[in-house]
Amino acid sequence: MNRALLATVFCLASMIAIGSAHGETAAIHSQIQDTQSIPLERSSTAQAATWGLSKQEWSRFEQIQAGPRGFWSPNLDPLTALGVEAETDQERQRYAELQVTLEAKRAERELAYQNAYTAAWAKLFPGLLPIQGMASVSPASSPVAPRPALFVEDQCQPCIAEALRLQSSDTAFDIYLVGSQGKDEPVRTWARQAGIDPTRVQRRQITLNHDRGHWFSLGAPGPLPATFQQVNGQWQRLD
Repeated sequence: MNRALLATVFCLASMIAIGSAHGETAAIHSQIQDTQSIPLERSSTAQAATWGLSKQEWSRFEQIQAGPRGFWSPNLDPLTALGVEAETDQERQRYAELQVTLEAKRAERELAYQNAYTAAWAKLFPGLLPIQGMASVSPASSPVAPRPALFVEDQCQPCIAEALRLQSSDTAFDIYLVGSQGKDEPVRTWARQAGIDPTRVQRRQITLNHDRGHWFSLGAPGPLPATFQQVNGQWQRLD
């Protein structure tokens, strides 16, 4: 067999081997995709069950959020979305009752943890005001009666006046210091200067928070202070 023929045979054998390997890789990739598609389906069913919904109701929720409602209220929970877009009074009532039941259980768990947190803080850091390291604006209370979020800044007498007004009205609210740069001491200093009741902070009736850019993300015009509250899943300015 001459050299040219040998080279041709070797080339064909290499191509066959490469093609076989490619076929095996494609088959394995297909098997992986098929395997991954199973838990995704289960995850959707599990999410529906968490909210007390059927698989069909969860699909309806996804359809709602894919439409105009998803733009108006992008972070709306499934029960509120289904309730707002309900087609009958019976449906609306069903979702309202599901939401009230779920939120009552959530509030019970959060209250139990809040009591444990308060006790732990008082034990480990007596006399030191706790600062909430929150990644996003998220009031601690139930969406049925959301807490106001008060945005303030240093050297701002109107900010102090508004904080004292809310405190005197016995309102539970969350304070966000704009420009704290993630440092706890400026937040504590502001709270002391503003006359914020340490006992109410310990009980989390009032929380002290770093703003972390949330004020700018809300796109609100005008000077501080500014008070916001969640209405139908969206932040609205109150003052």
